Amino acid sequence: MNTDRKALWAVRQSGLPAVVRPCPDCSGTRHRPTGRIRVNANGKLLDVWLLLGCEGCDRTSKVPVHERVHVSSLDPVRREAYENDDPAVVRGLAMSASLAARNRYRLDWTGTWQLETRTPLYSLDDPTPLGVRVSFELPAPVRVERLLMLGLRLSRAEVRRMASDGHIHLPVALALDAKAHQDFEFTLDRPGVPDTTVHLQLTNTRSDLSHIRSHDTPPRLHRTATARA
Repeated sequence: MNTDRKALWAVRQSGLPAVVRPCPDCSGTRHRPTGRIRVNANGKLLDVWLLLGCEGCDRTSKVPVHERVHVSSLDPVRREAYENDDPAVVRGLAMSASLAARNRYRLDWTGTWQLETRTPLYSLDDPTPLGVRVSFELPAPVRVERLLMLGLRLSRAEVRRMASDGHIHLPVALALDAKAHQDFEFTLDRPGVPDTTVHLQLTNTRSDLSHIRSHDTPPRLHRTATARA
C-alpha cells in the first residue's frame, strides 16, 4: 500500500454460520452448533462428532469430524479439547469449509458478521490517497462491493462509478462482484472529494480496536455496520 494515510476496516464475528441440511424429523433445514462435541472410544479407535441442533424441532444431530481413527493419530491436546467441548475448537469446526464439503452441507453466513471501520480525520480538500486494510475475523464470504457500500456509506451506483473513474483501486485479482474472505488492501484516490467524505460520518462507536497503538495510526473515528453476507 503506497500511501502514508491509512484506515483499518475489520469484518467482525457476530455469530456462527448456520448449517444447512435436511432434518430427519421435520421440514427444517437450518441447524446451529450446540457447543458440544461427542467423543466415543472403541478400544484404540475414536469417533468424534460435532453436535448440531435443528432450529425447527431442536433435534440433535451429529457431524462426523473423525471416524475410526487410532487414538495415537490424534494430538493429545486436540483430543482433550474435543473431550472438554473447547469453545475455540467448536467455533473452528462450525466455520470449517472443508468439514462442510466433506459432509455435504452448506454454511449460511447471513447475520454472522459486521463491518467495523476506523477512518482517519482529514480535510475535505486533501487529495492524498487513503489506503484501507480490510481484515477478516472469520472466513465469511463477503462481496467486495457490499463491503465498500457499507464502509463508505455509498450506494451501489456510487461505488461502481468511483471504481470506473479510478478513484477505488482494488487488488488485481479482486473484482467488485467477487467475494472476499481473507485480508486485503485497497486505495481510495482523492478521498477528500465531497462525494466520498460526506458519507464518512461515523456513528455507533466501539472500542474493539483499542489494542492498536496510538503511534501506529493517526487519530480516527470508528463505527460498526451490521451486514448480510
